[in-house]
Amino acid sequence: MNLLQRAALAGAGMALSGGAMAQSAPVAPVKPKVFDNFGIQRIDNYYWLNQPTDPDVLKYLNAENTYYDKQMAGAQATQQKLVAEIKGRIKQEDASVPYRDNGYYYYSRFDKGGEYPVYCRKKGSLVESEEELLDVNALAKGRPYYQVGDWAVSDNNQLLAYSADTVSRRLYTLRFKNIVTGQLYPERIHNTGGEVVWAADNKNVFYTKKDVTTLLPYQVYRHTLGTDPKGDALVYEERDNTFNVGVSRTKSKKYIGIELASSLSSEYRYIEANAPTVQPKVFQRREKDHLYNVEHLEDKFYIRTNWQAPNYRLMVTPVANTAKASWTDALTRHPEIFLDNFELFKDYFVLNERKGGLRQLRVVSWRDKQEHYLQFDEPAYTATIGINAEQDTPLLRYNYTSLATPPSTFEYDMSTRTSTLLKEQPVLGGFDKRDYVTERVFVKSRDNKFIPMSIVYKKGTKLDGTAPLLQYAYGSYGFSQDPTFSAARLSLLNRGFVYALCNIRGGQEMGRQWFEDGRMLNKKNSFNDFIDCSLYLTKPQEVTVGTAKVKKQFTATDKLFAMGGSAGGLLMGAVLNMRPDLYKGVVAAVPFVDVVTTMSDPTIPLTTSEYDQWGNPADEEYFQYMLSYSPYDNVQAQAYPNILVTTGLHDSQVQYYEPAKWVAKLRAMKTDKNQLLLHTDMTAGHGGASGRFKSIDDTARQYAFMLQLLGKNL
Repeated sequence: MNLLQRAALAGAGMALSGGAMAQSAPVAPVKPKVFDNFGIQRIDNYYWLNQPTDPDVLKYLNAENTYYDKQMAGAQATQQKLVAEIKGRIKQEDASVPYRDNGYYYYSRFDKGGEYPVYCRKKGSLVESEEELLDVNALAKGRPYYQVGDWAVSDNNQLLAYSADTVSRRLYTLRFKNIVTGQLYPERIHNTGGEVVWAADNKNVFYTKKDVTTLLPYQVYRHTLGTDPKGDALVYEERDNTFNVGVSRTKSKKYIGIELASSLSSEYRYIEANAPTVQPKVFQRREKDHLYNVEHLEDKFYIRTNWQAPNYRLMVTPVANTAKASWTDALTRHPEIFLDNFELFKDYFVLNERKGGLRQLRVVSWRDKQEHYLQFDEPAYTATIGINAEQDTPLLRYNYTSLATPPSTFEYDMSTRTSTLLKEQPVLGGFDKRDYVTERVFVKSRDNKFIPMSIVYKKGTKLDGTAPLLQYAYGSYGFSQDPTFSAARLSLLNRGFVYALCNIRGGQEMGRQWFEDGRMLNKKNSFNDFIDCSLYLTKPQEVTVGTAKVKKQFTATDKLFAMGGSAGGLLMGAVLNMRPDLYKGVVAAVPFVDVVTTMSDPTIPLTTSEYDQWGNPADEEYFQYMLSYSPYDNVQAQAYPNILVTTGLHDSQVQYYEPAKWVAKLRAMKTDKNQLLLHTDMTAGHGGASGRFKSIDDTARQYAFMLQLLGKNL
């Protein structure tokens, strides 16, 4: 008997012996494919699911959806109630806070029942008549999916360029509109990256093109309005497929930037906006482990850079000389503070920094370098720089939110140091943020690091181990997960849930080293951190309240749920293999679970740009390490908790077949009788359904899954 025959029999045997599952559970056919790397043979019984045009693939996905519907039939009423609850908290007729740019006030609004925003403006004053730029509801009519990628108005305020994705593959089509006449120009530019940037001449536009196979943006083109896109000029092409290409315009509007970035290296090229046909200049050539980004003010460029500064610093150089040798520090550095972002004004500059895992806003005067921080009261919050389109103003627009405070827009007068609330997002249905308690704790990891965790629950919730708890984390790419408000989450909190956000390694909440310690050959730290947070949440903790010592236990293992999406879905898969006993249920949304196979195929979308995150499995050291944690490769014949897996057929980031294969293998090997459900959205991609109401279905599905397991089908 050869290797393939043995694998087929083993796979079939496991599928049949998975009698722990209901008889109606789909069983994916076993079609073994052998991979041989460094003398190690891996057998993938479900590799055939990689073919989206194969009728058997669609048949299997539909069978899983039917099974999901059957298993969740008893929770349908709960799911519908949740949808109604969440939708009922949304103010149907609503508008964003207008911001001023080039003589106009821009804002978006939602009409009653509208799934999508309407983008508008008013000239000179908010009392003037409204000009409608884009009604996305009209554009999306009759389409199962529609998403605007970007839009930009020309310098003469008469022309609009916008991009849209109608499939959810993040391949955007670029269109043009005359705002004055309402006329749409005939040209359509397909397969763009979504960004669109006008030159100062009101006729040339810069955009990126994507490789339709890998989905990497790799070219920059210049289009002249009114001409055939086939004749567009190629401005730049990136030959290194570990880099992404983007285009932007400086806040001063004087320069157009071409941004070339990988995980660990970047390069910036620029063109004067009033000379769009001139070849771009290199600001500073790419170097290994050097990341930087650029802004412009008056006769200087300002650079956020990690050159000799792992947590980044702000530097400045004359426009006439951008070589790194001419860069100087714009202010005194604080090496322990992570510089996240910055904003330039005529008389001030603002730094968005991270300290202790939380974002801060520091305002500095150009004149005397006097500085101060904005003060915030809550133990866990998020404060970010908002839309500040103009430079000659003392007013800073910033955004604030927390686990208990809805998204809020403030205007801060940097000269008088006074803050004005412009809008707090309305939450209907009797919401009062004073009814909720937020906490911030630091969990000691097994290797003596301290993991920030933000927690929220409703007042009156018993913290004696009887409350259900949803634990969430991401922990990859240096993407920081900040404590923010969710109106939908109230449906859990109001039913006695506790919610915990864990800032595990792999993010950048605690600085650059936090990211370094959770990637490549350190990736398992992310999984261990999550598990250590779970152990903290399920064990009694002694805390001080006033002068007294009291015991507090947030939850127990029979009431603990875990959730993560995309690379956070990888986290879920790894944790499930390592400590399945800790959780009542796990929700893995669009999970990246077949790490070795995906990273071994450079034709799969986005693979080559992620070698700096996971490693390249063509190198044996990285292959062995990935293989040791890849969720798909490490599924075992053991008991797993209840699991809900979601995906989208058109997912451009994590292809649908990764979660589908993972579920098939779990179903064949798991030894328990717990639920294992796969739901595939046959019309959406990585971000789920488009539209503000349609997406509620995805959230309600996840919540209903958890509530059903607790016997709370209300």
